[in-house]
Amino acid sequence: MAFARRKQNPEGLYFITFATVQWVDVFTRRTYIDIVLESLKYCQKEKGLRIHAWCIMSNHIHLIISTKFGSHPSDVLRDFKKFTSKQIIAAIEDKENPESRRGWLLWIFRQAGKQMLRIQLINFGNRRTILLNS
Repeated sequence: MAFARRKQNPEGLYFITFATVQWVDVFTRRTYIDIVLESLKYCQKEKGLRIHAWCIMSNHIHLIISTKFGSHPSDVLRDFKKFTSKQIIAAIEDKENPESRRGWLLWIFRQAGKQMLRIQLINFGNRRTILLNS
């Protein structure tokens, strides 16, 4: 996630939306919603995240956030998304979890990961070029 106004106002109020890979309905299970909520609580306590409003839909999340002085929203959200996605995948892989879509979900996530490995982003001054490696 890139913030166009990163230097101008890191203490500002931001409306953030992010979706699951392929818009898969991951958040239909309470287990995964709880992982998201625990991660948000941790970011509030340890990383300076302020949550003004939130909404978890079946396949995406809306947040209205700000951060305490010294923390930048993009840094906090980067850490939140990285940690939370790993926790959700671990929960899906857990054999104790009665996830009926386990194989399909993991396949979708693997396919998305392979696609991301084929995309290489190169910066040329202010212009970005995306090279697709086959």
